[in-house]
Amino acid sequence: MNDVAEKVSPEVQAEYQRLHATAEFRALQSAYRRFVVPTTIAFMVWYLTYVLCSNYAGDFMGQQVFGNINVALLFGLLQFVTTFAIAYAYARYSLAKMDPISDELRAQFEREVG
Repeated sequence: MNDVAEKVSPEVQAEYQRLHATAEFRALQSAYRRFVVPTTIAFMVWYLTYVLCSNYAGDFMGQQVFGNINVALLFGLLQFVTTFAIAYAYARYSLAKMDPISDELRAQFEREVG
């Protein structure tokens, strides 16, 4: 295994540190956290509800909804739907809220570092 760190010039490091301290960078971090933290909490609650119901609410999870489809199967399939919905929502959120900030920060960095 070859673990060679990339050599970064002092000028590049200084510019990165300068950008890291800007209000724009803090706004980017804040926008990221505003989406990720509540979404992660909500998904974990949803997932743990599924797991707990599977373990402790067997009668409820075994109820037939239609045909051979029961609540447990629907909950399991909805986990996949939720995952894809979150990915889609994050892509849209990122495009609208985070990408403009990161594009500007990248442009500033490239102008300064060349």
